[in-house]
Amino acid sequence: MNNKPNYQPPYTLTPTILNLVAQISELVGRMTALTGNAKSLQLRRVNRIRTIQGSLAIEGNTLSREQMTAILAGKRIIAPPREIQEVRNALLAYGRFEQWQPYVEADLLDAHRDLMTGLINEAGVYRSGGVGVMSGEHIIHMAPPAERVPLLMSDLFHWMVSADIHPLILSSIFHYEFEFIHPFADGNGRVGRLWQSFILTNWNELFANIPVESLVHAHQAEYYRALQNSTDQTDCAPFIEFMLKMILEAVTYTPQVAPQVTPQVGSLLNIVKGEMDRESLQEALGLKDRKSFRERYLKPAIAEELLEMTRPDKPHSRLQKYRLTDKGQQWLA
Repeated sequence: MNNKPNYQPPYTLTPTILNLVAQISELVGRMTALTGNAKSLQLRRVNRIRTIQGSLAIEGNTLSREQMTAILAGKRIIAPPREIQEVRNALLAYGRFEQWQPYVEADLLDAHRDLMTGLINEAGVYRSGGVGVMSGEHIIHMAPPAERVPLLMSDLFHWMVSADIHPLILSSIFHYEFEFIHPFADGNGRVGRLWQSFILTNWNELFANIPVESLVHAHQAEYYRALQNSTDQTDCAPFIEFMLKMILEAVTYTPQVAPQVTPQVGSLLNIVKGEMDRESLQEALGLKDRKSFRERYLKPAIAEELLEMTRPDKPHSRLQKYRLTDKGQQWLA
């Protein structure tokens, strides 16, 4: 890494990168036209939980989406205090996008403070010591010395302000460069992922509803391999390609328009509160015919993945209950 005032991160615009940018841009344009930027509060909440769970799971957080949703609702849960604090911090940080500017360094420090308060002493300030990225017992990357961090981060933000490249590429380059510098004592991964999402959301509000982090978590080994390959090649193209593939997959499979359902299924989804058994659902709908309820309401909702069983391995269990899926919650939005 170089610290010249006109520093340019080393990257190659490969045909794969250009093709991915074209595909993502086309999909985002189409979805924006269909949804009017999908500003539904419920949709944002559902996908924000998915985003936070994906990012924190990479760091070892074990809380489920249901537990995180409970925390968002202000409910008490039984879980390790540190993991609860991580979720509370992340909910605060991801909710502050409208207060920050993606190209302001002080705002990134503010984001780190939000994410790491109560977890480390150096929340919101650059590290004062050396750090390395570990894989098991081996150091796979030794970050630049602490005394160079302020200048390197200043160079990176100055480059972002002046760079004339697509936000999809710029955000990926920033993410890689940020992880290379590793400017904080802890929390670098979650801050890097949050800030890329923030840059993308600043480009198009649709990205506030697209949980890219959950895809990164599903491909965690590839994420670290792309970081390492970019470092080995002194070219962040491998990481750009990886992140664009994750973004494309997230955009492709994140439903932003409610699926069409029958009036019966719609009625069922509207009365589901938490986890409910068949009898409670049928009673809430005022239906007496058990067979008709199953065939016209319950089965179609499950088939459309709008409703799911709490005991899918035992479909006929007397303890069976049903709850909305993410897709079902998005339909309600």
